[in-house]
Amino acid sequence: MSEVNEFEQMLEESIKTIRNGEVVEGTVIDVKPDEIVLNIGYKSDGIITRSEYTNEPNVDLTAMVSAGQTMEAKVVKVNDGEGQVLLSYRRLMAEKGNKKLEEAFENHTVLTAKVVQVLGGGLSVSVDETRVFIPASLVSDTYEKDLNKYKDQEIEFVITEFNPRRRRIIGDRKQILVARREELQKELFARIKIGDVIEGVVKNITDFGAFIDLGGADGLLHISEMSWGRVESPKKAFKVGDMARVFIKDINGTKIALSMKFPAENPWNDAAVKYAPGTIITGVVARMTDFGAFVELAPGVDALLHVSQIAREHIEKPSDVLSIGQEIEAQIVDFNEEEKKISLSMKALLSADEEMRGAEEAFEAEEMEAAEE
Repeated sequence: MSEVNEFEQMLEESIKTIRNGEVVEGTVIDVKPDEIVLNIGYKSDGIITRSEYTNEPNVDLTAMVSAGQTMEAKVVKVNDGEGQVLLSYRRLMAEKGNKKLEEAFENHTVLTAKVVQVLGGGLSVSVDETRVFIPASLVSDTYEKDLNKYKDQEIEFVITEFNPRRRRIIGDRKQILVARREELQKELFARIKIGDVIEGVVKNITDFGAFIDLGGADGLLHISEMSWGRVESPKKAFKVGDMARVFIKDINGTKIALSMKFPAENPWNDAAVKYAPGTIITGVVARMTDFGAFVELAPGVDALLHVSQIAREHIEKPSDVLSIGQEIEAQIVDFNEEEKKISLSMKALLSADEEMRGAEEAFEAEEMEAAEE
């Protein structure tokens, strides 16, 4: 055998043999936007196309891989028709991902992965190039109207169903949130008591009140407990995400009743002094009936102005001379602290004014008589 032939034989023997399905390791010698070239110690270079690198479309591989990097890949074809070895990084990662997911399923392990797609019925996350589907009903412990906020976010979940042959791998994020919330709830109820002042975040608003997230449990702030004054609508008073300072009015099992009517701010605390009979006050007409008008003296303090006390002349109904939102001046004629009732009179002020005008006119007449004499 010639030296040349002997050298070629030795070279051929020194080059490893590879088979389809085998995992090889190589060094990146060139990267293009849609292709990676690896030196795998074989007579031909290995090629990883974009579609065999990732499931993500239109990825620029030059931003993902750099020359000199060492990586593993799976042999798809020893000869791709052009004398090169077709490799797949994606398939290798998928196999590893499947193994990882199988172990997580068996051991109930909590996984963290990125949401790569928002679907009509849920989320798709990628674990080492293996897709896991999380149904919308298992994304959160509360109703989620729009799942798009999870796009490209890292989320935690557990695997509840693993059947790669049917391409059915199901994840569940809800049970993690429920378990954590139960733990937080236990901690919350262990430290709170009736009367405690606490801060929370407005979570939901209804026509009858607002639900406040206290960090482990929600408390109900009823519309009647939002202010010492009148609240027309909870939706006008709050918006979701607002911080609310409240105190715990009652605890019944896992139900928490909240209030913002702090006792120290009760407008009736000094009402006996501020609204003593004979006091002249200014108020705003808040609402009217046929028998009179209710005047707000302060938030939470209303007084009745009876129709007979509006003027000296006969008035059929208050709306004939008054309007909602009108500011009036009146005299307090009665105060009942026990029943929290205050009665007003505008007529009393009119009478006083008339008496004063009469006295002034009489005085002026006397002066004129004295001057004539």
